Amino acid sequence: MALQQFVCRFTVVIIFFCKGCHSEQPECGIRAVNSSNITGAHDAAPGSWPWFANVHLVDGGSVIDGAYCAGSLITDQWVLTRGFLPQTLVVYLGRNSRSDSNPNEVYRTLEKIICDPSDTICLLKLSAPVNFTNYIRPTCLASENSTFNNETSSWAIGYMSGVSNNLKEASVSILGNNECTAIYPGIRGSIICTRASDLCWNTFGAPLMTQSESVWLQSGLLTVIKCDESLFVYTALSQYQKWISKTVTGTPPGFVTFPSPHSSLQTTAPPTAPPTAPPTAPPTAPSTTSPTAPPIIPTCVGVFCSGENLIHFTYSTSLCVLVVLLHVFAGTVGN
Repeated sequence: MALQQFVCRFTVVIIFFCKGCHSEQPECGIRAVNSSNITGAHDAAPGSWPWFANVHLVDGGSVIDGAYCAGSLITDQWVLTRGFLPQTLVVYLGRNSRSDSNPNEVYRTLEKIICDPSDTICLLKLSAPVNFTNYIRPTCLASENSTFNNETSSWAIGYMSGVSNNLKEASVSILGNNECTAIYPGIRGSIICTRASDLCWNTFGAPLMTQSESVWLQSGLLTVIKCDESLFVYTALSQYQKWISKTVTGTPPGFVTFPSPHSSLQTTAPPTAPPTAPPTAPPTAPSTTSPTAPPIIPTCVGVFCSGENLIHFTYSTSLCVLVVLLHVFAGTVGN
């Protein structure tokens, strides 16, 4: 009995100290630099939006100057961006200017491009994972239960027409869908709109960000630009949680519900991503049925044997050992 209690307590200690020891990804949506409260668009300080990605075209092996579109880093090896993409691209992370030097940037070619069945959004798998720094970190994504009502305060990020090549940021408010469709009747699908008379973004795929307590989450990506009407339409990412979770392999992205009940932040736990994820027919998630507990069998294990004395492992002891083995196996697969 004493041995059984020791094994169970030892199991609890192992799980407590090893919790999270196999996870190399930091919390999503956390940044080292805060934005100012200045109204209107202004230059973003390096590190303000460490998940912002510049996506460039490659022609004949040479990178074409000027970002083709924007995206956002959601894990150490996946970038989320717009649909309708060419196949030859390169991604820059940690870049704060399209013309000046960027000492904090890294770039990656792509291993694959996977777009959702409607070709509205795409996921870019980088050729190799990136190391996280204060200038390169993943964003959180809005979960499927999120709602963004009229006048919700948000931040738009991207480059602007006719101004410097520095990354810009602007505090904006969300425009209600009824008012948005009244201005631009051709809009269809799940959308989030913003309106600002002094802005003219020119970067499709750029993220729309919302803060929930200390965490930043991406609510949309820029899809329609109507500078003449000061209207900017973003694809609502909350509608794509299941597809993103099934498609991304490796470390799963973080999803956050906004607004959270009782003003408390809630992060959803996405399902484990499958080993491969075709764009149109992801495999069915593996069964989560718990394995059958082993029968109670008198067992003699190594040093616990002495002469004719057998130590009998009971059901509770066997369960403790099973928990340890499952935890170790899960950590190994996660790496």
